[in-house]
Amino acid sequence: MPASSPIVIIPARLGSTRLPGKPLADIAGLPMIVQVLKRALDADVGPVVVACAEAEIHEAVEAHGARAVLTDPDHPSGSDRIFEALCAVDPEGRHDMVVNLQGDLPTIDPQTVRAVLKPMADPGVDIATLVAEISDEAERTNPNVVKAVVGFGDGADVARALYFTRATAPANPGPLYHHIGIYAYRRAALERL
Repeated sequence: MPASSPIVIIPARLGSTRLPGKPLADIAGLPMIVQVLKRALDADVGPVVVACAEAEIHEAVEAHGARAVLTDPDHPSGSDRIFEALCAVDPEGRHDMVVNLQGDLPTIDPQTVRAVLKPMADPGVDIATLVAEISDEAERTNPNVVKAVVGFGDGADVARALYFTRATAPANPGPLYHHIGIYAYRRAALERL
């Protein structure tokens, strides 16, 4: 399999229903989106671009010396937003993998950004995401925490996700997993979404 060439794209929009304007919220003296951008750059997996719905985000990103692409503000999902940005910055298709890093993860460890690419070493994997075992009892039943039902077996650290839910799942005793808002896509898979 030829060496991959990933790109990190961070979708951002001001119209969050839970925290309007959150990409520009001040986090330790910088807009949240810039903090996320810095973590992505520290991961050093490839170029980083912010796919933004509004000019205010675009201006904040470029004011900090990074690249931003204005996208259609009416996209129904972050995946649609990153695909538009990918086509704008890489129309030749040089980047065969895309890391979709959510714009509201200002404290994400750069190593976590790199980790989402691990499952992509398997040519049969088209989309990957990360989970972490829930250790805080309150998160188990919190509907704001997206849980992943995952088929881990035999001590594996890579597994197939069966489904995602805000409910407490699985309901049986055993570990529950918190879905982390980061994805890796093969470019061809993103084109099909």
